[in-house]
Amino acid sequence: MMTDQTINNTDLFNCPKCNHAQAKETIECKKCGIIFSKFNPALNLKPVQDTSESLFSLKDLLFYTPAENNLVILYSRLAVLVVLILWGIKFIASPIQDNYAGHSFMHLVNLPFHEAGHILFRPFGEFITSLGGTLGQLIMPLICFCVFLVKTRDTFGACVTLWWFGQNFFDIAPYVNDARSLTMPLVGGNFGHSSPYGFHDWEYLLTESGLLQYDHSIAKLCVVIGTVLFLLSFAWGAFLLFKQFKNRMTK
Repeated sequence: MMTDQTINNTDLFNCPKCNHAQAKETIECKKCGIIFSKFNPALNLKPVQDTSESLFSLKDLLFYTPAENNLVILYSRLAVLVVLILWGIKFIASPIQDNYAGHSFMHLVNLPFHEAGHILFRPFGEFITSLGGTLGQLIMPLICFCVFLVKTRDTFGACVTLWWFGQNFFDIAPYVNDARSLTMPLVGGNFGHSSPYGFHDWEYLLTESGLLQYDHSIAKLCVVIGTVLFLLSFAWGAFLLFKQFKNRMTK
């Protein structure tokens, strides 16, 4: 037993980042996911600057799929993706004027970050304060996206947050579209037409920037951006799950 253990230990080495013990021939760390060939321990694990490998590194970042043998987790992720696709199609197919996004559950998720954005950007002046609501609800999913993609190496989680980022553009579109008509109910039960100037974010933003007549066009652009992000998240998530199911079947 002691001899076997000694032999086994000689075939192991510790990850220079997380100190996890694993076989010497391992390409990436089983615990933290770093690619050993992409890091230089002498430079505090900073990626070696090689432009010829930049595309390969980006591919590793976006399409990293850790080994997953638990079928419950795999099928749960598949169910999540199916829901996101079907729900996303509903957002895409609904006219801006119906404000489907504003009546959906996701609006309640986005609203606190919208209101927090007004507070966060208040020191930067009245215009940025008004814009801060929209920025707040866009920045939060981007932060989550970066954490999942870079920090935790959960590419499927990053895919879901990309969908959330895209959904926010559908949430914003009716608000922009209402900049001239001012008929959409706002926080507190007010309406734009009966509220002081500046209470309706996008009426104020587009008026001050001289773009009020383009409110419908900007709203449509938001829908286009949201649609593109949805399609990217659908394709990305499907590819990641395909890789995981394929890896499991080949073992």
